[in-house]
Amino acid sequence: MGSITRREFLAAGAVAGVAAGAVGPTAAARAAWRPARRSARRQAGPVVVASSNGQAAVARALEVIQGGGDPLDAVIAGVNLVEEDPEDYTVGYGGLPNALGVVQLDSCCMHGPTHRAGGVAALEGFKYPSRVARLVMESTDHVLLVGAGARQFALENGFVEENLLTETSRQIWLYWRGALADHDDYLPPDVSAFTPEAQRIIADNPELFYPEQRRPTGTINCCAVDAAGNIAGVTTTSGLFFKIPGRVGDSPIVGAGLYVDNDVGAAGSTGRGEANLLNLSSFLIVEEMRRGLSPTEACLAGCRRIAENNVEERLQRPDGRPDFNVSFYALNKEGEYGSASIYGPGGFAVAGAGGPARREDRAVLFPPG
Repeated sequence: MGSITRREFLAAGAVAGVAAGAVGPTAAARAAWRPARRSARRQAGPVVVASSNGQAAVARALEVIQGGGDPLDAVIAGVNLVEEDPEDYTVGYGGLPNALGVVQLDSCCMHGPTHRAGGVAALEGFKYPSRVARLVMESTDHVLLVGAGARQFALENGFVEENLLTETSRQIWLYWRGALADHDDYLPPDVSAFTPEAQRIIADNPELFYPEQRRPTGTINCCAVDAAGNIAGVTTTSGLFFKIPGRVGDSPIVGAGLYVDNDVGAAGSTGRGEANLLNLSSFLIVEEMRRGLSPTEACLAGCRRIAENNVEERLQRPDGRPDFNVSFYALNKEGEYGSASIYGPGGFAVAGAGGPARREDRAVLFPPG
């Protein structure tokens, strides 16, 4: 029997299907099993929400939407401001590196009208991982590229490789490595030779540098709905500070760090990525909004699910509650928005809904006291 090419195989299958009169479900059959699309209520106008480090991002995203841009254009333009900001050491350029001193970035984006998504993980050397993630969505049949493959994809598409480790972030990493002197051969460095910003961060964040402390995390999530009810979102991060090289958190994973359903809404997260990966909380939050919960109520439901499933003693406080924090941000098709975290206090950024870019307080699952 002679060989057959993939193209010939597919063409033969199509002809056979036509002859048989049935290849897959008919239009009538698809209409029968596909859920009815939720009808949109009156819009309150464009709304953009983001994590607390995203006030400039939501302002920029709102400008893009008001200028006629797609909501995905808007949120990516917004987070680019944070990705390129060396003073935000949790995202992009100047982000704190992994345990070997290398900045590895994660990001994903999702476009509601097309229900498509793209992501990159453990990407090194490119300041705007959100842009690379979008190109994965638009120009490939894949959703996620990682490591060396993501780097090669970025190079092939004209992205410029650069060193993302600023002098400040390098010095913070050196100090962290020296703080582990009881466990290795490196001695603590002389911080008096460090940049003023590095000295400030070291002084203000002792929890960064000692193994017995829970290390902070940082990310930006940004979601938007335009006046027509179209929705998009993006999450981007440099990940857990001083992580094991190759570690990937929730930020580039659709359903965990971000989820968008154009019939319902969008949700994204910051905080302990491992907890969110184990619960696919962003998908859960969107489904809770589908059931009728408000964005704030749905975010609280996501926090509650994590707390209920957190059964490892090493990740618990003495009272059994999580020994870490996770925050969620959400909006729905009608322009309602909200945010919640396991612990507070804290806030989030919002623009639109009758006001300029501003900070609002988020709800808390376990209030102080």
